[in-house]
Amino acid sequence: MPVALSEAEVGALGLIAGTMIPADAALGVPGADDPAILADIVRSLGRDLPLVREALAEIAAKGFADLDRDRREALINDVYKSGGAPVMALGRVILAAYYRDDRVLVALKHEARPPFPKGYPLEQGDFSLLESVRKRPPLWRDDRKELAE
Repeated sequence: MPVALSEAEVGALGLIAGTMIPADAALGVPGADDPAILADIVRSLGRDLPLVREALAEIAAKGFADLDRDRREALINDVYKSGGAPVMALGRVILAAYYRDDRVLVALKHEARPPFPKGYPLEQGDFSLLESVRKRPPLWRDDRKELAE
């Protein structure tokens, strides 16, 4: 099992997260470097930890910590344009934790609660649209029939 992020890695993650999603007082939203959001990011790394660690190392190797805000943003944009699993994992964990934060949900005019058990209303759909799928032959082999024989 991978070891948790070091203090230096958490610091770098906070700088990157805050650059990706800065606080906006006018909208009343914290940045992704907010201590509560950053703690959520670190807690929720799970299987993405090795990829996130790789992305942090790649960004740090480019001198990220020594750059001013505009150059940090440009560097993050360049790294994202190059793509790759590490950078995608980094973005995914930052965004997921950010949009789980109650303050962000409230600022977006969403109720700060999980979607269940209360649920959300859903209009009844037109199930007749599924008739062509129901009439189509199965796309799989039914092993139950073979076992019964």
